[in-house]
Amino acid sequence: MLKPTHRNPYIGSLDTTIIRFLRIALIVPGAVIIQLAPTLALDGSAAGTGKREPVTSFTSGQEALRLAEEDLRAGKLEASVAALSYAADSGEVIAQWKLGQMYAKGDDVPRDDAKAYHYFNQLVEGYDEDQPDGQNASAISDAFVAVGVYCLNGIPNSGLTADPKRAHELFQYAATTFSDPNAQYNLAHMYMMGTGGLAKDTVAALRWLALAAKAGHPPSQALLGHMLFVGNGVLDQRARGLMWLELAAGGAPNQWIRDLYQHDFRDASDNERLAAAGMRDARAKGTSSPVAARTSVTSSLQPFEVLPADR
Repeated sequence: MLKPTHRNPYIGSLDTTIIRFLRIALIVPGAVIIQLAPTLALDGSAAGTGKREPVTSFTSGQEALRLAEEDLRAGKLEASVAALSYAADSGEVIAQWKLGQMYAKGDDVPRDDAKAYHYFNQLVEGYDEDQPDGQNASAISDAFVAVGVYCLNGIPNSGLTADPKRAHELFQYAATTFSDPNAQYNLAHMYMMGTGGLAKDTVAALRWLALAAKAGHPPSQALLGHMLFVGNGVLDQRARGLMWLELAAGGAPNQWIRDLYQHDFRDASDNERLAAAGMRDARAKGTSSPVAARTSVTSSLQPFEVLPADR
């Protein structure tokens, strides 16, 4: 069960500049299940390369998971979904996560958010914090974020109504227990906008953005940089903000990040640009080796919609 942590008690005000400039979207989990060599199965075991007859029954969830991976590679989508469903019902974490992603994105199956929620929620409800599953932590964390987004918005015609309180708890849990940058970013979003009746708290938003930004999360770097540059919730730190924006623009293909960087870069003075470049270079020299990318899940980020703004 979830163990929500306490909200930061310091309440800040949100400058309208950031609202005028960005129409903020939540970040949702992505589409790729495992980045493994072609000879590995979803469960990490060696996968056979020879042809086989279709399987209609399975001896275990692990066997079904392995065969599902073979079917996916062979383009046998119907067989792979059947095998994944068996594995998911048997409690196989990766099968639950993969089916959630497939239905959430309409990847090889008709998009069905209710089914996606069902499989993601199996991971959330089945997670035992007293016996954490370190091997599949990334997939589990991703599921917490996905269920949080569904709870925040609800799913039409499914019986799942919006539940911002649970969304906040799920984001908070993933942000603290798994240090998930998407969850940290979404928490910042909720505090900035006062989503679902949550008290607006710019200080809390900045702190969550800073955690994700330091972990190399480009959307958080961009938004933190812009807030520092224009002085949203803090005394303006224009050079430092521009530094974060430069790091974000160099580490992500998202158009809204490049647009935001270019907008603030145009507003910066020559001295601010030089100071930002110096901070960036100093940070690069003092930064340790990057943390290895997740091996079990990658995240696909929904783009922001950038609005023109005259300041």
